[in-house]
Amino acid sequence: MRFRLFILGVLAAGFLSSHTAHAQYHYSVRHYNRQGRPYYRGPLHVTLGGGTGLYDGDLGNSPGDNFFGPAVSAGILYRLTPHLHLGSEFSYLKLGARDKAKERGLAFTSTNGLGTVFLRFDLLPDESIFASSVAEAPIFQVFVQGGAGLMLFDPRSYLGTARPSNETAYLAPERNDYPYLAGVAPVGGGFSVRLTDQFRANLEANYYFTTTDQLDDISKRLGGASRNNDGFGTVMLKLDYSLK
Repeated sequence: MRFRLFILGVLAAGFLSSHTAHAQYHYSVRHYNRQGRPYYRGPLHVTLGGGTGLYDGDLGNSPGDNFFGPAVSAGILYRLTPHLHLGSEFSYLKLGARDKAKERGLAFTSTNGLGTVFLRFDLLPDESIFASSVAEAPIFQVFVQGGAGLMLFDPRSYLGTARPSNETAYLAPERNDYPYLAGVAPVGGGFSVRLTDQFRANLEANYYFTTTDQLDDISKRLGGASRNNDGFGTVMLKLDYSLK
């Protein structure tokens, strides 16, 4: 419970900090692209999202064996160039899965908090950002992105094939310092749809490479035979609000 409250507190702090950053932003400052056309970097964007995560590790990566859990995020996005954006995001998600090897009968559930910084590249041009332009922002936008960050994860493993319940007897943890901190490197992409002048809806998918093989708390139980670290993916629908 304390871990969940900590993550929710981080999400709230990130959202409030976006308003502080926007108050310090001067929308009148012009910048120039390679052709010498002046453009504006602003305004700052705030994003809120929800979706689910998909585990990929020693127990497998089949959607049928995953215990899909909620994923939520809050972030900010700031334009650097006509196509490139800098973003930062805090996320909370639940992961879980049962073993692909039925004879072992292992399963796990994990609570995870993420903080990431990323670069997003828009594939389609946006004429509305240029000075003196009367064009509107494109209705559709396609983007790719990548970044780095940290993940605080707290896994619990057990014997079984179903989601954990109040009666689940968890195995002794592989390490005594959970929740543990690991590095992550997300890569992905998606597309967005303009709803109004200030709102966009984004659908995006990301895969997170991690620096740990204990995201599922079963590495040592398998004899540490795995040569690859665990990973996971997320699919999220986000609302993007422009702080004009």
